[in-house]
Amino acid sequence: MRGPHNIVRLVQTLATFERTGANRFVLEAMEAPASVRVAARILGWPFKVLGKKGDPDQPPVTRALTALGPAYIKFGQILSTRPDVVGDELAVQLRVLQDKLPPFPIEVAKETVGLELGRPADELFSEFSEPIAAASIAQVHKARVRETGELVAVKVLRPNIERDFRKDVDAFYLAASTIEILAPFSRRLRPTGVIAHFDSVVAGELDLRIETAAAGEFAANTEGDAGFVVPRVIWPLSGKRVMTLGWCEGEPIGDNAALDAAGHDRRVLGERVLSMFLRHALRDGFFHADMHQGNMKVAPNGDILVFDFGIMGRIDEYTRRVYAEILFGFIRRDYRRVAEVHFEAGYVPYDRDIDEFAQALRSVGEPIFGMDASHISMARLLAYLFEVTERFGMATRTELILLQRTMVVVEGVSRSLNPSINIWEVARPIVEDYIKQNIGPKALIRDLRRTALVLARFGPRLPEMAEAALIRQSNPPPEPTRSRALKPALWAGLGAVAGGAAVALALLV
Repeated sequence: MRGPHNIVRLVQTLATFERTGANRFVLEAMEAPASVRVAARILGWPFKVLGKKGDPDQPPVTRALTALGPAYIKFGQILSTRPDVVGDELAVQLRVLQDKLPPFPIEVAKETVGLELGRPADELFSEFSEPIAAASIAQVHKARVRETGELVAVKVLRPNIERDFRKDVDAFYLAASTIEILAPFSRRLRPTGVIAHFDSVVAGELDLRIETAAAGEFAANTEGDAGFVVPRVIWPLSGKRVMTLGWCEGEPIGDNAALDAAGHDRRVLGERVLSMFLRHALRDGFFHADMHQGNMKVAPNGDILVFDFGIMGRIDEYTRRVYAEILFGFIRRDYRRVAEVHFEAGYVPYDRDIDEFAQALRSVGEPIFGMDASHISMARLLAYLFEVTERFGMATRTELILLQRTMVVVEGVSRSLNPSINIWEVARPIVEDYIKQNIGPKALIRDLRRTALVLARFGPRLPEMAEAALIRQSNPPPEPTRSRALKPALWAGLGAVAGGAAVALALLV
């Protein structure tokens, strides 16, 4: 429940940030005014002893978040996908945030399995190992299905994790609303909106049926992709707090020595990781948004195995076409066309000068194409592109920010496998194929056909819908009267301490 009791948690957060040294780093990264930085440090210092010490071997921000617990760890991981909010440098730090926590007892995991699936775990599985991985939200066990003998991976939520997350998320909401009032400089980052985004992502991860469905959809989409494997979903052994997938054995994709010893061609693997990501984003509009080394392995036959479907990205068909045209325009170095696409999509306000925008885009593309192949980066291109479009009034689009962040991670994985990979050579055939299939006469005919089918379905209702729309336009509703009731912005007991805590908590928003 969102109430004054959350102030205690916020004060502890401020104290932990002060004790670990994260306060100064966060406020600088967020470009907070000097007066706010001084106030936060002064208010935080007396409570420093109440903060958690954390692991001194970690960087300040990751040290503070890890010490504060699972909700903060997960929040940091999700914020790493939003460099538009926390800045590039802090996003990089958060991207390596580890959530390896002590596992909970196997007896508790078996009890959860029994309650969730309606039968004791020992009846369902002939083998059930100790935890092989323990994260902030769940842990994983290797098991064998009694009826079929199949090896599986069983993911089980931590006990009371929903309640614990709810408490911290409520405190985050309090911090966000307080920051918006006390720190006007932060409003451009939409703190409450960021917390709402985090809340929705975590709500999906705390219901493993959602992650199971994501794994099933991703597996169906990629079934025909040679060399890329998503573990099979076992629905009868999955539920809200338990998820069971087929077991996949392989070498970690981040261990080059092991890959070389197993005889895998790292050049091929690097190209496949990148090409598969682009194919999924453009072809399906549904991509794995957390493709770091820890979530991928290489099977003995060379297939790439991918895991952990808690963070997935989705792009609608129109945005995919825009994204493909932008990439294709840069590949062809046709900056005028790239500018036109931005205006046609409404990304850049129509009152801006298209020629000036095209010139700015040239300043983005030409330096990159002048680089050595080993330094050419599509992720860097997208990052520069967002800087330019922001100057021309383009609003932040969360789905494209997530796409850019994932591209950074995917490129990092590909270059770790093959440092000399040419990103554009790998991307060009995929983008060209998408353009050929989705932009042109064939795509126009397909779009017209789909439009006709939609109109046919709504045909009997079209006259009344048109009439209702015309009536609404002719008779606009009266403007609502403004309520006299004043919505309290802060609880009376919040005071200066909580205000300082909220400002210093700018990391969280």
